[in-house]
Amino acid sequence: MGNSDDLKAQFLEGMSRAAASVSVVTTDGAAGRGGVTVSAMTSISADGETPTMLTCLNASSSALPLVLENGCFCINVLRIGQTDISDVFSSRRPAPGGDKFNAVTVEPLATGAPSLSEALVSFDCKLISAERHGTHHICIGAVEAVRVAPDGDPLLYGMRKYLRAEAH
Repeated sequence: MGNSDDLKAQFLEGMSRAAASVSVVTTDGAAGRGGVTVSAMTSISADGETPTMLTCLNASSSALPLVLENGCFCINVLRIGQTDISDVFSSRRPAPGGDKFNAVTVEPLATGAPSLSEALVSFDCKLISAERHGTHHICIGAVEAVRVAPDGDPLLYGMRKYLRAEAH
């Protein structure tokens, strides 16, 4: 058991050094509206019938069953200056008036999942696959719409804190 605990601690320490953009994954539909902050998201491919992306959602997240039932999600990449939004959707900070969406302005794109109006970029996806792996679900989506802000820099997270990219 000691080796397993050591490996997990080493893994977590190592992953803390892999800086990632901070995103809020949102959904809306018959099951209701929800959202959660994630760092695990990436493109799969721009080729094929539509581009595809994936995100990983914790099985204990209140947003996961909503994504699964609604069949859609929007990956909203946050920009520098939006740590408050990240903290609300990660439940580090209380939701204003008890609703996380009071902290943002939203507009639906193609699927009806909320696109955060001030996000750096929003990828609106139709859920095409979800598979549980350990404590998380790997959710794969077909990109139906993309909204790109005219300017801004991505909010990053690494070394267990928010970071900003340094231009070179």
